Amino acid sequence: MKKKSIIFNGIVTNNPTFRLVLGTCPTLAVTTAAINGLAMGLAVTFVLICSNLIVSLLRKLIPDNVRIAAYITVIATFVTILQMVMKTYLPDLYAALGIFLPLIVVNCIILARAEAFASCNTAIDSALDGFATGVGFTLSLTLIGIIREVLGTGRIFGLYLGLSQPLTVFVLPAGGFIVYGALMALVNAVSSKLSNKKLLDGKKAVQ
Repeated sequence: MKKKSIIFNGIVTNNPTFRLVLGTCPTLAVTTAAINGLAMGLAVTFVLICSNLIVSLLRKLIPDNVRIAAYITVIATFVTILQMVMKTYLPDLYAALGIFLPLIVVNCIILARAEAFASCNTAIDSALDGFATGVGFTLSLTLIGIIREVLGTGRIFGLYLGLSQPLTVFVLPAGGFIVYGALMALVNAVSSKLSNKKLLDGKKAVQ
């Protein structure tokens, strides 16, 4: 598979947040601030790259009947490492992400990429897929976090913007659903329009 195609699919075509609708719980829970969304996205990216790489390297050694258990064990190992590092060096972010940091172990995005991609592709392609999918997830969470933080608190990455009347609802669960739904509708509308344009151009080329 071409490297550019892997990157484009991970970030755009198969964006885990807006296209595949995976990892919804942490998406809604931690994006009350942009820095939290960015941190969660980078954490998932780290685990994605490492777990995809190891699963790919071991794919011919793991028996089919225990492959899911093996994948979860690999993922849990890297999540534990991540937790230990963050707890030691980034205690504030560790506390902000809370229970959703250890729950990366059962994040649908990571297990799905291990099963659908890493288990049947080379180590380099699998690591690249993990990176691209992680970047797509990180960009999505950071964007949602920026919008919610700006509208809900009048700040961005903790910096005050001078807004006189922030709308507190956007840092509440309801605000998360509103922003997430609006962005998903926008992404799908643009994607549909581009797909239709590509199809129309293809028909014109044939004629």
